[in-house]
Amino acid sequence: MASTRTTLLFVVLLLFSIQGALTIRGQASVSIQLSVINDLSNMSPENYFTSVLKGGVLLGALRRIQQTQPGFEFTVAEDPNYGLFLESVNGVAGSEQDQTYWEILSENSEQYKRLNVGIGCYTPAENEHIVLRFATRAK
Repeated sequence: MASTRTTLLFVVLLLFSIQGALTIRGQASVSIQLSVINDLSNMSPENYFTSVLKGGVLLGALRRIQQTQPGFEFTVAEDPNYGLFLESVNGVAGSEQDQTYWEILSENSEQYKRLNVGIGCYTPAENEHIVLRFATRAK
């Protein structure tokens, strides 16, 4: 009898774990396009396509691109007051001395809008075009 209960308990736990795994894998995702533009060089824009779980943040999409597409890499830094910010993309880092930085934009019909939150908080929409633009602050 104890062996039957143990086996039954094991089967129930197994079913719950399988159901949880299927739920995680079955979550909806949203597709996004990411462009990397360097205003300070004459390099062509680089375009990447990926997806992120629905409700997921931009940081997850950047990590997915970094893991799956050679040539894309990024680093972040954490500010104790403001959280994560984009430090470098594809080996190009912002500089306080040169007053350069990575600006994060959302493009819609050739209209660019700055994101009001950072990569650790921003939730991309389906088919959104995110632009990482290396620029300089006006002096």
